[in-house]
Amino acid sequence: MSTTNIEQISLAEIEDTTRIALERHGASPAVALYVAQAVRFAESTGNRICGLYYVQSYCEQLTSGRVNGVVEPTITHDNPGAVRVDARFGFAQPAFAAGFDTAVQAARSNGVCGYAIEHSHTCTALGYFTQQFARAGLIALGSTNATARVAPPGGSQPLLGTNPIAFAVPDGSGGPDGSGGIAFQFDFSTSAIALGKITMAAAAGDPIPLGWAVDENGNDTTDPAAALRGSLLSAGGYKGYGIGLMVEIFASALTGSLPSSALAPLKAPEGDPHDIGQFYLVIDPSAFGGNSFFERVAQLGASVAEQDGARLPGSRRVIPGAVSVDSPLWTATKSLAGI
Repeated sequence: MSTTNIEQISLAEIEDTTRIALERHGASPAVALYVAQAVRFAESTGNRICGLYYVQSYCEQLTSGRVNGVVEPTITHDNPGAVRVDARFGFAQPAFAAGFDTAVQAARSNGVCGYAIEHSHTCTALGYFTQQFARAGLIALGSTNATARVAPPGGSQPLLGTNPIAFAVPDGSGGPDGSGGIAFQFDFSTSAIALGKITMAAAAGDPIPLGWAVDENGNDTTDPAAALRGSLLSAGGYKGYGIGLMVEIFASALTGSLPSSALAPLKAPEGDPHDIGQFYLVIDPSAFGGNSFFERVAQLGASVAEQDGARLPGSRRVIPGAVSVDSPLWTATKSLAGI
C-alpha cells in the first residue's frame, strides 16, 4: 500500500469520530461510547480487522435494525459462580460492561466465575474484554464464535467460525479500580488466519500464502477469491481444530446463542441479528496460588526475557498516541459521522 494513502490519526480522534458516527445512525450515547472505545483499542494494538474496518458495518446494521443500538442488557446471577448477560440482540460491549462488576465480585467470592454474554452482536476484538479482567487482578480466558468459514481437517465445507480465543494474566498490581498491569495477554483466531486478512487481500488483488485456505473443492489455494468461495483452515491442523471446537462449545452451546453454522455473514447490512455468544472463564489467582502466583509469573517473564528477541505476548506493548489509517477508510468513517 502506498504511503500516500496513509494518514496518522490520533486514537482520541478515532474514538470520537466512531462515537459520533454510531450515534448518528441510531445508537444511544452510552452504547456508542462503549463500541467506540473498543474500536480505539483494536486500532491501538494494530488489529485493523476489528477497528475502523467495522464501523461502516455497524452503522448500516444500526440503520437496518440488524443490531439494536438502544436496548438495555439484562443480568442473571442465580448461581454464585455464574453470571449471565442477555444482550438482547444489541452490541456486545455494553452487555459486557453491564455485568462486569458482578462477574468480578463473583470471581473474588468464589475463586472462579463463568461469565456468559448471550445473544449479542459480534464482539470483534476479544482481547479488549479479557484485558479488563486482568487489570482488575483476575485471570481471564475468553472465547467467541463467528460465521462458519473453517472446514474440519480433511473436509471442504465450512463448519466452524474463525472462533478466536483470548487470554490475559495480571501482574499483581491490579485493584478494585481496574487500573492494574497485565503480565501478558494474547488474542488470536483458531483459524490459520483471520477472515479479514483474506478479504483485504482479495480487495487489493494480492495472493495469500498456502496453508491459509482451500477452494470449494478442498484444494490448497493462493487465490483469495477462491478461498472466500471455499474454506479457511485451522491453525495447526488438528490441534487448532480441537481448540476451535472447544470455543464453539463455550460460545454457542453454553450461552444458548447460535452455532457458527447457523450464523449469517457478520457484515451483511441486513438480515437477522447476529445472536452470538461470548464466554469468559474468570479466575482469582489469590484463591489458588496466593502471592506466589505473581512471583511465578514474574519468574516466567524473566526467563523469557533472558533470550534475546523473546518476550511474553503483549508484555511490552506500548500504546501509541496516533496510528496509521488508510485514507479512504478514514474519509468514509468521517462521512459516516457527518464530518
